[in-house]
Amino acid sequence: MKFVANDDLNSVLCLSDGSFFFGKAIGNFGQAIGEICFNTSITGYQEILTDPSYKGQLITFTFPHIGNVGCNDEDIESNQVECNGLIISQDITQSSNFRSQINLNDWLKKNNLVGICNIDTRRLTKHIRINGAQNAIIFNAKKGQEIDTDSLILQIKDLPTLAGQDLASQATTDKKYNFKESKTATNHVVVIDYGVKANILNCLKYFDLNISVVPANISFEDLQKLSPDGVLLSNGPGDPLATSKKALPTIKKLITNKIPTFGICLGHQLLALACGLKTIKMHQGHRGANHPVKNYQKNIVEITSQNHGFCVDDQNIANDVEITHRSLFDNTIQGIRLKNAPAFSVQYHPESSPGPHDSRYLFNQFIKLIQDQSA
Repeated sequence: MKFVANDDLNSVLCLSDGSFFFGKAIGNFGQAIGEICFNTSITGYQEILTDPSYKGQLITFTFPHIGNVGCNDEDIESNQVECNGLIISQDITQSSNFRSQINLNDWLKKNNLVGICNIDTRRLTKHIRINGAQNAIIFNAKKGQEIDTDSLILQIKDLPTLAGQDLASQATTDKKYNFKESKTATNHVVVIDYGVKANILNCLKYFDLNISVVPANISFEDLQKLSPDGVLLSNGPGDPLATSKKALPTIKKLITNKIPTFGICLGHQLLALACGLKTIKMHQGHRGANHPVKNYQKNIVEITSQNHGFCVDDQNIANDVEITHRSLFDNTIQGIRLKNAPAFSVQYHPESSPGPHDSRYLFNQFIKLIQDQSA
């Protein structure tokens, strides 16, 4: 289908299965390609857009009022927009918040992000739920420019999805840096950065620790030179199996040397792979700030913040691995603990940015593991 863009209809979202949605351009003109997903959070759009775990994806917000708190220099998880594109239901809401420094649309333009609004995100979300994750393209045209949906669909039809892609190598730091140095600290935590969110580091900052951040491809020998008392395996984008090709030798030696280890999201998946488990690509993934998880150790339910398109496979669980948490949406594995080493991990985001604080205790659990091991 072809049409000429005007002031009110100048954008289209096309999916690789041939579906398309017309709308209005927000952010930059041009096009954005990525794997489409949806997030059910009602707050925290700025944190979500800057989360490195969204690298390579187009984000659909199911909540209709996006932009109402504006944007600022504080509510970010990295120094840049990490997703490839944005999809929302209505025109960007006028910002009305005392912390707002810039309107969302101006912020999108400043960060060179292509987006679309005025589409039926409810229908789009149902489409993703039924048909699964797939590639999509947003095309924002200037007035008088032709939009050809057939040509756009053809452009993305045979592109690879996130399966098999090691995007953590793109999201990681180039070199080691010290995030926090304390004269009174007795313990040193090293964060392996697969695309770490700023608030994970901020949660660690509240403890009296020395904190270093290192690249994803660090060898165990180089890691050992830093004398870590504990290691955090961070979140990150892409396929954990692809990232594991470089990451597993280091993680396996963390386990055998009994160095306290805490994995979050991608870090959880990598720890599971190091223990002989497998990971699989999910039909649509989990993304939102309202996901119930059963904690079997405490016999409680936690409301969690989640963002992942892969999960740990439930088949052939090793005898030395205990499943500690499961999703109450689909029963997928949400947490594991090693019985023969001081290591544990969760699929969700205890740093909760955005999201509830039910799971902040996991950072205390990690610090206690370090202190017990050092005693």
